[in-house]
Amino acid sequence: MEKRQKKIKKIAFLGLLTAVAMLLSYVEALLPSPVAAVPGIKMGLPNVAIIFVLYRFGAKEAALVSAVRVIMVSLLFGNPMTFIYSIAGAMLSIVVMIVLKKLNFLSTVGVSVAGGVFHNAGQILVAMFLLGTAELAHYMIVLALSGTISGVFVGICGALMIKKLPMYKI
Repeated sequence: MEKRQKKIKKIAFLGLLTAVAMLLSYVEALLPSPVAAVPGIKMGLPNVAIIFVLYRFGAKEAALVSAVRVIMVSLLFGNPMTFIYSIAGAMLSIVVMIVLKKLNFLSTVGVSVAGGVFHNAGQILVAMFLLGTAELAHYMIVLALSGTISGVFVGICGALMIKKLPMYKI
């Protein structure tokens, strides 16, 4: 019976973290763009929860929470195009973060920065494909910079969560 209870606790906690990530997505949507002249730049607040899940629970759980968050936020607040861009960015980002975490040579902040940059890269690749233009790749310079800055912020917040929240017996 104890194994079943652990599984239930883990599912409940991951559900809570998914809800936190969704709430952070909503909060982020309410905030004005940090750089009004450059569309599409966001702080990546939901990734604080994703980084936490990656380091506390593992790759499979982080990918699941990330995917569920994107699906739910797209259904509640988005449209098919926001879903396509979001899922491309989120999945490329989580794959890169999982690989870098396994290689174990970057800090949480470094993994988060890579996640932020590759999230933007995934979205640019989708835009290039859908719009049929390679010129959008130039926009990646600006998005790499914004992904780095937001990745540092998200990584610090995620590292603080990992350090400050006690590890529950799950």
